[in-house]
Amino acid sequence: MSTRTIPLTDALRAWMLAHSVHENDAMRELRRRTAALPNANMQISPEQGQLLTLLVELVGARRALEIGTFTGYSAICIARGLPPDGRLITCDRDADVTTIAREFWQRAGVAERIELRLGEAVGTLDGLLADGAAGTFDFAFIDADKDHYPQYVEKGLMLLRPGGLLAIDNAFWSGRVADPANQEPSTRILRQIAALLRDDPRVTAALIPIGDGLWLARKR
Repeated sequence: MSTRTIPLTDALRAWMLAHSVHENDAMRELRRRTAALPNANMQISPEQGQLLTLLVELVGARRALEIGTFTGYSAICIARGLPPDGRLITCDRDADVTTIAREFWQRAGVAERIELRLGEAVGTLDGLLADGAAGTFDFAFIDADKDHYPQYVEKGLMLLRPGGLLAIDNAFWSGRVADPANQEPSTRILRQIAALLRDDPRVTAALIPIGDGLWLARKR
């Protein structure tokens, strides 16, 4: 046992990936394709993707929501945790980069479980609520523009059923949240989210030190 999380060296991370991540060929190729893009750092890590798949299975999710699609790797991970008749709605505003996502969803064999909704995510979430979808989702993952994180969290909680799970990426913001001198708007928003999840009686939350930090919040 250890009284604190041990540092993850390159050697230990390589061991972890070899022993815990179950990627198919399409997922590995998608990570390679994404790594060549200018904004490749928006891609989640494979170990985080494996965790998303497990979480979706653990909550028995049939309906899942993703805010921020990018090249589609996280959507594949979520969809793999769904049953064959499960459905993931994923939101993004970039019609170009999501063409890569569509290609690899097909190659990964999960395209029939994923519905991409292009446009501003706040509008997509409002549309779901207007259509009576409040309380109907089992799992939601937020990994998009930080300016709208407070709205994504609030609307995500409204869309989740009691017992549903909300996962929120970039909790550490590359360490900037712990730097008092950093008062950038995005950093302050992520601190606001941390305080909300720590104190909000609607959820039970934990911060997982994986990737860039991942909040998990179970709706009560």
